[in-house]
Amino acid sequence: MGLGSFIKKQFIDVIQWTEDQEGVLAWRFPMQDQEIQNGGVLVVRESQVAVFVNEGQIADVFGPGTHKLTTQTLPVLTNLKNWDKLFDSPFKSDVYFFSTRVQTGRKWGTQQPITIRDKDFDMIRVRAFGMYSYRVADPRKFYTELSGTRELYTRDNVEDQLRGILMATMASSLGASNVAFLDMAANQALMAQQVRGDLADAFARYGVGLDEFNVASVSLPEELQAALDQRISAGMKGSLGADKMAGYTKFQVADAIPLAAQNEGGIAGIGAGLGAGVTLGQAIGQVVGASLAPASPQAAPAAAAPAAAPASAEDDIEARLGKLKGLLDKGLISAADYDTAKSELLKKLIG
Repeated sequence: MGLGSFIKKQFIDVIQWTEDQEGVLAWRFPMQDQEIQNGGVLVVRESQVAVFVNEGQIADVFGPGTHKLTTQTLPVLTNLKNWDKLFDSPFKSDVYFFSTRVQTGRKWGTQQPITIRDKDFDMIRVRAFGMYSYRVADPRKFYTELSGTRELYTRDNVEDQLRGILMATMASSLGASNVAFLDMAANQALMAQQVRGDLADAFARYGVGLDEFNVASVSLPEELQAALDQRISAGMKGSLGADKMAGYTKFQVADAIPLAAQNEGGIAGIGAGLGAGVTLGQAIGQVVGASLAPASPQAAPAAAAPAAAPASAEDDIEARLGKLKGLLDKGLISAADYDTAKSELLKKLIG
């Protein structure tokens, strides 16, 4: 083999990347035992950037286009290498290509709930899922902070890093936003807005540009969601203007009555089961208590008017029977409890 053919095989005339592998963000041009010929051609396609690295230091960066590599087009590298004239000034340097295309449709989600402070519920754990897109915005930072000297750096590699950044930023952003969970859950765009700005800044430190970020769903863990559902139901069923805690207690008792009626102990067993005997007694006692109780001293003068008393007692008992029927229709008492109470009222009426 002649000297000329040996030199020809060792020199690189064209440097380019065809992106024949899906999901690759950074690719090192193979340079084993080869040198770049002065006057060689560098081809950088649209949505690509080429970076020349000399001894670990970024020397020159080239955007899309066809570039002839000379001392004029490689000023920084020329100064670093101090080219001589041997073999038309060949040189050896690492060349990295970066894809600047937007990586769309990337999914994110909280594998574990994020604990944040909430102005309505104090401390809560939140789950969220959505989509985002990003691109290599600053190849210099991307090279020094993430990809380094690897032959290939893929989308999976960078997203492992971005996932941790995303979770940490989301917890910080939501915790400091002072936006209630119920507001975020009702308006997912609001939640995305709270996170997006901080997340873009965090990505930028690594040379990554955040293109889009959205929240598809936000929820609580099952046990917290069940507690929230109960609180919402209490608010819906409670009296307007009543104390919230009292309304919640009333709701728990009312919610338990139909369940107790299905059990062997009936309503009598709910007091022991829930410790709510007094509250429950008040609920039913308001309907039947007054009619079953002995006459008060104030009722004595009524004996002087025998015609008026029976009519008043009859009307009162009929009203209470109507209230009992209403409780039965709403499922708040069982049929057996209704029959028992009705029987007592009728005895009182008939004597």
